[in-house]
Amino acid sequence: MSFDRAVKIAPSILSADFANFGAEIDAIEAQGADWVHVDVMDGHFVPNLTFGPPAVKAFRKHVKTVMDVHLMIAPVDPYIDAFAEAGADILTAHIEAGPHIHRTLQAIRGAGMKAGVALNPGTPAEAVSDLLDLTDLICVMTVNPGFGGQKFIDMTTKIKKLRAMIADRPVHIEIDGGVDPQTAPAVVRAGADVLVAGSAVFRGGSVEHPEVYGQNIRAIRDAAQGVYV
Repeated sequence: MSFDRAVKIAPSILSADFANFGAEIDAIEAQGADWVHVDVMDGHFVPNLTFGPPAVKAFRKHVKTVMDVHLMIAPVDPYIDAFAEAGADILTAHIEAGPHIHRTLQAIRGAGMKAGVALNPGTPAEAVSDLLDLTDLICVMTVNPGFGGQKFIDMTTKIKKLRAMIADRPVHIEIDGGVDPQTAPAVVRAGADVLVAGSAVFRGGSVEHPEVYGQNIRAIRDAAQGVYV
């Protein structure tokens, strides 16, 4: 993966047709998705249960871009190698998921993946101040994690703080939760460069009508385009 700060749209397949994941991934990539975002939930750290390493391995066969795997699980460390073997390009762990995030980020990189750290809405930007040189991506949650389709929580002040803290380091700022054409401009203006969108991408479309996915992706991208400073 090469690094750049161009705005990237990362559709979350949590909003896809669960009976047709392969075709859904093919469709969103053909329609302009930059990354494919996979939300892994354990029913413990968050109140929902989704995918494990076998499912991620099955998705990998279809992902031609970047597979961005977001772990909403606790503990994280016992599963790092399994997600590496499944083919994750980026593996993101929540800072709130365990007491040794420094060790976790080292282990993710040691397994050959890019390392991300996620912050819940109630966790301040300063929580990652000592992790920036171990991190390739900071995921700012703009909803409380666990379910798709939630209302956006304004985290622009946090994003601006992170953007200043990162300075010239090659670290992405990713926004996850409630991203759509209305919310995208403010978060990109604040410093974000990766936008996770679930329902805003998949709404109204299907593998039979993938052009709707393309329209939705372009609407988010067009709204955000040109406002990054």
